[in-house]
Amino acid sequence: MASLLQDQLTTDQDLLLMQEGMPMRKVRSKSWKKLRYFRLQNDGMTVWHARQARGSAKPSFSISDVETIRNGHDSELLRSLAEELPLEQGFTVVFHGRRSNLDLVANSVEEAQIWMRGLQLLVDLVTSMDHQERLDQWLSDWFQRGDKNQDGKMSFQEVQRLLHLMNVEMDQEYAFSLFQAADTSQSGTLEGEEFVQFYKALTKRAEVQELFESFSADGQKLTLLEFLDFLREEQKERDCTSELALELIDRYEPSDSGKLRHVLSMDGFLSYLCSKDGDIFNPACLPIYQDMTQPLNHYFICSSHNTYLVGDQLCGQSSVEGYIRALKRGCRCVEVDVWDGPSGEPVVYHGHTLTSRILFKDVVATVAQYAFQTSDYPVILSLETHCSWEQQQTMARHLTEILGEQLLSTTLDGVLPTQLPSPEELRRKILVKGKKLTLEEDLEYEEEEAEPELEESELALESQFETEPEPQEQNLQSKDKKKKSKPILCPALSSLVIYLKSVSFRSFTHSKEHYHFYEISSFSETKAKRLIKEAGNEFVLHNTWQLSRVYPSGLRTDSSNYNPQELWNAGCQMVAMNMQTAGLEMDICDGHFRQNGGCGYVLKPDFLRDIQSSFHPERPISPFKAQTLLIQVISGQQLPKVDKTKEGSIVDPLVKVQIFGVRLDTARQETNYVENNGFNPYWGQTLCFRVLVPELAMLRFVVMDYDWKSRNDFIGQYTLPWTCMQQGYRHIHLLSKDGISLRPASIFVYICIQEGLEGDES
Repeated sequence: MASLLQDQLTTDQDLLLMQEGMPMRKVRSKSWKKLRYFRLQNDGMTVWHARQARGSAKPSFSISDVETIRNGHDSELLRSLAEELPLEQGFTVVFHGRRSNLDLVANSVEEAQIWMRGLQLLVDLVTSMDHQERLDQWLSDWFQRGDKNQDGKMSFQEVQRLLHLMNVEMDQEYAFSLFQAADTSQSGTLEGEEFVQFYKALTKRAEVQELFESFSADGQKLTLLEFLDFLREEQKERDCTSELALELIDRYEPSDSGKLRHVLSMDGFLSYLCSKDGDIFNPACLPIYQDMTQPLNHYFICSSHNTYLVGDQLCGQSSVEGYIRALKRGCRCVEVDVWDGPSGEPVVYHGHTLTSRILFKDVVATVAQYAFQTSDYPVILSLETHCSWEQQQTMARHLTEILGEQLLSTTLDGVLPTQLPSPEELRRKILVKGKKLTLEEDLEYEEEEAEPELEESELALESQFETEPEPQEQNLQSKDKKKKSKPILCPALSSLVIYLKSVSFRSFTHSKEHYHFYEISSFSETKAKRLIKEAGNEFVLHNTWQLSRVYPSGLRTDSSNYNPQELWNAGCQMVAMNMQTAGLEMDICDGHFRQNGGCGYVLKPDFLRDIQSSFHPERPISPFKAQTLLIQVISGQQLPKVDKTKEGSIVDPLVKVQIFGVRLDTARQETNYVENNGFNPYWGQTLCFRVLVPELAMLRFVVMDYDWKSRNDFIGQYTLPWTCMQQGYRHIHLLSKDGISLRPASIFVYICIQEGLEGDES
């Protein structure tokens, strides 16, 4: 791949021109537009910029951080400047995670096209790299950083500085001996391939070598039968055949002679362990592997709260970018708060706050464009409508005209079924969730328990939960008041609500007696958690026939999140998250929906779908399914520094393993810390967990930098469902706080699952 990249850099006309550099306007806001000179570096992997054509340059971004390139017409910011800047000359660099987009305007349409084509070509090259190619590229990046005078060679002093940047603390004499051994040209410096050999000597994995030799008769290779023994005994691949073992050898053995002889060298063995097949996440769970033909309420549905916000709930920016990011990460339920806007056009924002406003029609157009780029399964528009009759009509018109065939505007086959349709039946359809008129002639409609707005005292609102009247009594008290203040619902908008009619929740008994399967109730996190404690089994049973949506407390003005696990335990399907906010809670959400093709739908366990289920999330009784998990945390590889710019500090890593599930299963343990070694720390510690309900358990591995004076610093994490975990010797490839790959950073573990609640037999 490295040679392919070099070939492109020397032959592709777009890349050649990008390496010469071009002036472009960097746009941050309507008032901030600055001319900068952008140039693709010779490594083909980094773009630098300068204030002047020959001025001192600094890094702008790395190609590996780029998700995609959009043209100017698809940029919300550039569209707002269309009268001032030609859209055809603009484009947007979209980054992974939560990093803000980079909007650029070239001097001509041709120059914009050169950069758009060239950047997309490089992004595609990076995306298609395998583990070894990514490692080679990572090494090339470090070589560029270490080679201060950019002469293509590195002195020992430059290597020493680089080792500190790479998180390596090692004996100077040992490092110098490796340097001399790699310097085959005896020039006193290391060039490209010599540096690679130096790195290989530096990263020799003694623990993997030992494992390899324990299965190899001659210590040099694994025969087909030896490798098959390893896969069955250690990797718990019980059904592994000779054909599968042979396929893995063909895939990971680097030498042609090894492939011909059907043997695996040490390099091939390590390549296998670092691959998707050697990953802790079971590759069988990566594509869509679950039954997608069951009713919607049988699935956990990836859901977003206040999707339009990219900041906090009080003063944050509203942007269609929030919808793009949510939909591209597999979110299937997005929220739209709609209010009367100027010139008869409804707007979307967080009511009674200082959050900025965007046009409802722009939100609908964005959903139409991005709804099915990541997943073909249905998208739910959760409407919170606060508009007048006239602007509701405008909303209905925009939904109908912009969404067209994508909009579900009638029941499937034109008949009213007895249960919700399945994700499979609703492929590539957009459903509207909202209030709907009843059949009464006076057009009075059912009340929904809407999310509380911030005009009231949120603190008082939340504290009332302890002493509030019974739901029925409270409803009667406020009925007359609500009748006077609520606007009349427009029939045109009402008619677009088919299967997801919003109704207020009074009690589980009331829902069973008065509501239908196509009606849905919303719960604040406070109310939902209280119901789980007071009537956990009733909540589970409620969710076997009807959808529930849970939203964050109004007190979370900073857009923080609750832990979705507690709500999933009761079978709540749509647990809405503030997706713009990174942290433990979003790690759990992302980890949960990483399975099943990342399609945004995960089938609930059978005991959460059974209409006669006796399951209670607070008091689970299923010891026959209980399991004991033994995790040996062996070693770490190339852990990033907490502060990449500080040359002096080396991390003191420790690994924390957390389990989230039913309350009795939630636990955490951690290893000791390893002093001054983020490069190849060794722990060799075994942790033991006992889990009652593995079907609901999530595992989170967190690597921290130990600090005896204050809080340990976060280095990286990886979160996955228990049911998607592979046993045996596995690598866990770490992710950043934003969920972006930190490759080649990983931890090496041994996983063993025992049935029942036996003691530690390690």
